[in-house]
Amino acid sequence: MAEAFPVKPKLRPTSSKLTPTPEAKYWRSFKIPKDIETTPSKSFTFPINSIAFSPVAPHDFVATHSASVSIFSGKTLEPKPTISSFSDTAAAVSFRCDGKLLAAGDLTGTVHVFDANSRSHLRRLKGHAAAVRSVSYPRAADKLHLFSGGDDSVVKYWDVTTEKCVFNLLGHKDYVRCGDASPISDEMFVSGSYDHRVRVWDVRVSNVSSVMELNHEKPVESVLYLPSGGLIATAGGNFVKIWDVIGGGKLLYSMESHIKTVTALCMGKVARGSGEEAEENRILSVALDGYMKVFDYAKLKITHSLRFPEPLLSVGFSPDCSTRVIGTSKGNLYIGRRKAKVESEEVVGGMQWKIVEDDPGRKVLRPSYFKYFQRGQNLKPSEGDYLIKRRKKVKMAEFDKLLKKFRHREALVAALNRRNPESVVAVMEELVARKKLMKCVSNLDTEELALLLAFLQKYSTMPRYAGLLTRLANKVVELRAEDIKSSDQLRSYIRNLKRDVEEEIRIQQSLLEIQGIISPMLRIAARS
Repeated sequence: MAEAFPVKPKLRPTSSKLTPTPEAKYWRSFKIPKDIETTPSKSFTFPINSIAFSPVAPHDFVATHSASVSIFSGKTLEPKPTISSFSDTAAAVSFRCDGKLLAAGDLTGTVHVFDANSRSHLRRLKGHAAAVRSVSYPRAADKLHLFSGGDDSVVKYWDVTTEKCVFNLLGHKDYVRCGDASPISDEMFVSGSYDHRVRVWDVRVSNVSSVMELNHEKPVESVLYLPSGGLIATAGGNFVKIWDVIGGGKLLYSMESHIKTVTALCMGKVARGSGEEAEENRILSVALDGYMKVFDYAKLKITHSLRFPEPLLSVGFSPDCSTRVIGTSKGNLYIGRRKAKVESEEVVGGMQWKIVEDDPGRKVLRPSYFKYFQRGQNLKPSEGDYLIKRRKKVKMAEFDKLLKKFRHREALVAALNRRNPESVVAVMEELVARKKLMKCVSNLDTEELALLLAFLQKYSTMPRYAGLLTRLANKVVELRAEDIKSSDQLRSYIRNLKRDVEEEIRIQQSLLEIQGIISPMLRIAARS
């Protein structure tokens, strides 16, 4: 007969992938639509320097590359006729607050203004001595002005109708590479320069100088007003910093999550439901390391990270949270579209269920399906689910378990070994209530008795425990006198205890004397 050997059954491999968070699922839902043929979404020959979305629906977006500005439909993502009225590379672009006009700066130092619908050339604003790297319209209601910054270290405030420069804003000492308009005031804006400085401007000031200066400590590549208007985000080097403008330019947080230079910032939103109140703001940053980072500036942490195969130069996010666009140094435009949710209602078993589908073409588990009730315990709850939480099991200490088993001496020793005076006194009080404390003391061996005497010597003079422990100390000395006399260690504990008690008595007598002196004085003061 052949010998048989026990064989362990093969364990099924477990998945090493972690369950993605709801926010990670949200950002991963921005995918290239299937009706766009090429991957990446669109490809050009030259780097994508700037991306801007129209503030009005359907939120068309534009991208600058070479000597052209390409316009894309916000609905279909298909390209519209390109604007090519530039004599050099277009470097910056911005929509007016009503989405009807479009301004773009080029390397010749000219700011061009176009009609966003007909793409007709309306104005040429000439005045910069070098390339224009930043162009921004006011965000609120001003439709007549814009500001620009260039490699001549000058920020200019323009009257678009007359094609004249209203103010030359001086202060930067190197190239001005970025800027942004305040969301709460048409007269305020911010600019960033390679001199490591970020300046806040207010054209209402009489001498028209910067009202605040921030030191980013690196050449500033991008600057962004946050929606409240009181915070500013700056990017330079591999840092993104958050500043409190209302608080006098205080640095609130510095994020160093990129490996290479951060090239662009934009505001993104996490839509957690319907309505503006359900949207949470995020800062999107892209860098030459090929990563896009999502930063929650309310909790000061990175909530998502996405890797691309090329260095990234620009980023844009649509106001309706449906489209995300990223431009690269190789001329590729990565367009991500989030599928709109479709809501429907279904009656099952006499109850009305609300079904929300992210993708209408994909089969969704419904309450009428058998697999709906076999989803497993690891499935994360969705919005609207009623959660039934299991009571947490209370973890009992070792001495509590021993007390439940009526092993009183072992419970007292276990509490003494933990060296927590509150736990030891609690166990002693329980043993007093059970009338077992003195019996436990009489059954302690020499080492356990040493533990008890060390505890009594350390805590008997503390006011919180003195009432119980001093009486217990007297009982222990009477009950275990022979054992104490035979051990040098136990005698040393008793000597130390006696010394501490005598010292405490002297302190109490001194306090009584002081009280006797002060009491008559207090009575006299009370009468007067």
